[in-house]
Order: sequence, then structure tokens, then C-alpha cells
Amino acid sequence: MALRIIGWNVNGLRACVKKGFMEFLEASDADVLCLQEVRALPTQLEAHVRAPDGWHASFSAAERKGYSGVAVFSRQPPHRVETTLGIEEYDREGRFLIAHFGRMAIASVYFPKGSGTERDNSRVPYKLGFYARVFARIEQLRRRGPVFVLGDYNTAHEEIDLARPKTNNKTSGFLPEERAELSRWLDSGWVDTFRKRHAREPGHYTWWRQWGGARENNVGWRIDYVLASPSANRLVTDAFIWPDVTGSDHCPVGVDVAREL
Repeated sequence: MALRIIGWNVNGLRACVKKGFMEFLEASDADVLCLQEVRALPTQLEAHVRAPDGWHASFSAAERKGYSGVAVFSRQPPHRVETTLGIEEYDREGRFLIAHFGRMAIASVYFPKGSGTERDNSRVPYKLGFYARVFARIEQLRRRGPVFVLGDYNTAHEEIDLARPKTNNKTSGFLPEERAELSRWLDSGWVDTFRKRHAREPGHYTWWRQWGGARENNVGWRIDYVLASPSANRLVTDAFIWPDVTGSDHCPVGVDVAREL
């Protein structure tokens, strides 16, 4: 039996539920579903969403209501869950959750935008600091067993990963220093599972602006990834993006793995 692991920035779980999330949950054949931008406390979710039949749900919510938040839904209960990086300025935003299944670790991470409220890229240092802290933690974990890091990384790595690279080279999400941080991860052995299997195929995106016909015209960015440690990547039999799944301005991404939990 293969294991299917999916990540999805739902852009508000309560809103996504109204657009078919529960139906997707059952139809996806997922064994583990990692969510980003949940934007709700568990207590704000209806019972059938907070604890669906046949699923175990773990949440890390932001202190600020209606903001950020990640979750992991799994068919099997994790042996352990961690939700903190040990730095208050990161932990209070509810961006990090790792579910441990024996030696395998599966992380749901919502990396910050660097643009800031004034669109002046003022939050890039915070974003890069968060990247570094997550990297330090997952580097520790990969010594123990396979690690998958699913999330909205809020960074397109190369020009092939967005429709209009030339007009976005000063935009957070495609700044040189942000791209360099992703390169550092890959140079350290982490594998972009989709690009490993679809090397130079253009037109694969995971996020589209919600106006101007961006999604209909496929004017998007690939900013949602499944990164795998070397031992985890060896287990991957397929990596995919599902652009036809709606309900959010992002679409799901995932991997099939030749291993059970």
C-alpha cells in the first residue's frame, strides 16, 4: 500500500469548507493532509471539521484570530506532535507543526510573506529568520528518519516557477535573497519532489491572484512545495500538483510514497 501525503493552503478553512473541503478530504485518497492558512482556532471550527470521522486532526493556531495557522489531518494518529520553534515571535503566529509517525516526520509549515503591510518588503528579515529556524529543526530530524516538509513557502525558486519573472524580481516571493535561501536548502540535500520528477516543465503553478482572470489564464506562481530529506525522497513514487481543485487561491500539492505509516 502506498502512502499519500498532500499539502494545501486553504486560505481560511471555514471558507474552504463552504467550497467543498470535506468532500475533497474524502475524495483525495490522502493518508496525511497538511493545511496552511487555516485562519481559525480549533474551537471556531464545527465539530465535523475539527474532528472528522476517520481522521485525527492536530492544529497550531496563531494568537491573532483569523490569521495564519496550520494543521495536519491523518488517518493514523501521530505518535507525537510539535508546534513550537522555541522563539516567541515565530511561535505566536502558528506557522509550524510536525507530526511524527515512528521515525517518519511530516511537517506542515506556512512560511511568512516578506512584503509587509506597506508592500515595502519590510518583513523579509522575519521571513528569512523563520526559514533558518525551520531549517535548523528539520536538519536535526533528518538524522533520525525520513522527513517531508509540506507548505506554502511563499517563494518561487526559479524563473520557471512563475509566469512573469521579469516583472517580479523586486517583489517579495521572488527576491534574490529569498530564492537563495531555498537554494541553500536544496544544496544541503533537501529535494524539491515535484521538480525532481518534472524537471523543466513550465506552466506548473500552485497560487494565482484572485482577480484579472489569473487562474483561468494560468498566470501563477509555484510557491507550494513538498520538500523531502534524501531518505524520504527515495520513498517517493510520484509527485503532483492538482490545479483543478478549487476552494482556495492555492491548489493542493502532494506525493505518493512507497511506505505505510
